[in-house]
Amino acid sequence: MIINDPFEHATRQLNDACDILGIDDKGVRQYLATPNRVLRVKIPVVMDDGRLRVFTGFRSQHNNDRGPYKGGLRYLDPKGGIEYAEREVMALSAWMTWKTALVNVPLGGGKGAVYVNPKTENISSKELERITRRFAFEIAEIIGPKKDIPAPDVYTTGTEMAEIMDVYGKLNNKTWQPGVITGKPLNMGGSQARSVATGLGTAYCVRQATKKTGMDLHGASVILQGFGNASTFAGEYLEKMGCIIKGASDSRGSILIADGAKMSDLERHKSETGTVVGFPNSEKVATDQLLTAKCDILIPGALENQITTDIAENIKCKIIGEAANGPTLPDADPILFEKNIQVIPDILANAGGVTISYYEWVQNNMGYYWEFDDVASKMEAHLIHGFDEAFDISMEKKVDMRRATMSVAVKRVYEAFKTRGIWP
Repeated sequence: MIINDPFEHATRQLNDACDILGIDDKGVRQYLATPNRVLRVKIPVVMDDGRLRVFTGFRSQHNNDRGPYKGGLRYLDPKGGIEYAEREVMALSAWMTWKTALVNVPLGGGKGAVYVNPKTENISSKELERITRRFAFEIAEIIGPKKDIPAPDVYTTGTEMAEIMDVYGKLNNKTWQPGVITGKPLNMGGSQARSVATGLGTAYCVRQATKKTGMDLHGASVILQGFGNASTFAGEYLEKMGCIIKGASDSRGSILIADGAKMSDLERHKSETGTVVGFPNSEKVATDQLLTAKCDILIPGALENQITTDIAENIKCKIIGEAANGPTLPDADPILFEKNIQVIPDILANAGGVTISYYEWVQNNMGYYWEFDDVASKMEAHLIHGFDEAFDISMEKKVDMRRATMSVAVKRVYEAFKTRGIWP
């Protein structure tokens, strides 16, 4: 039995949306829940010491009724083991389906992973390249610019994306096929604003939430759980909007900073020491203390299943912007709603990444590239429109924002499914 099965959580969220939409047909619900394909592959790699090691990789293609599959590739070894990792990938691919539908870009949902943690296992750069290239070889048949377009995720970067693009191009006798993947370096066909997209999008959503709730962003206190790409850029842009960073965490611990800190100082400390822990004038605390510390805005930007019912009971923030995927357990949502905490769900709060990935793909396909402000403004328009649609439903139906955002997304996919029909 898998504890806190993420795919069960994703399916439960889907069923909640179907209840709101009046989709009672069990067959339709099963169609919307079930991935079209889940591929598990073995990845044999010769390590630097000459020994052979076999890794396990996955690619889940959830739904392509509205466009090609789209979703990241992560290198991670969750505590539940390989079986949990597969269920996690299935859930993440489903959330990508709803994410692309919510912000109304013509893509579907996919997700991939290799069961390895490059950081804790001290995987060398050469070993990581061999893992990446062999994984690309194993999934090459099912990806492509009009099939399935992967992107970076946990512990993957533009470097790995360029290597996957290179493998795909060589296998298909083409030297230049940038549209097969997004999140690439700029000199490989990447897009301006892609590196900051997830965090910037989270900041845009938080700003819109404050407009709806009447909260002043200037002087608002922010706590960042996680200090990866999404959280750091969310922190940077919220700081530019007038917020004050009062807490942060990474894989080595959590800190609270009573007098606040500049993001640049936190990032410098992290770069020099490898962790935010030990930042001057900070207090080291446990994860639950960080999540439940008094603040205006909480940004959970680490991994899934962080906000449990116990945490939800004690949370003291006003807005939660889910920069991570699946950070809140389903049973915690009603508690947060009852406490009048504005939750910006993951499929909206971190949708900036996939939105700019879409525009990277568009630029690759037409061979014309935009400047930073052009791409960022296009992304902002998608997110704000998605937020406003969901907020209106939340007010009308008197439901939390997760159910509201899921309703918007599921309705779009359901309508595409009805239009396309089933054949043969």
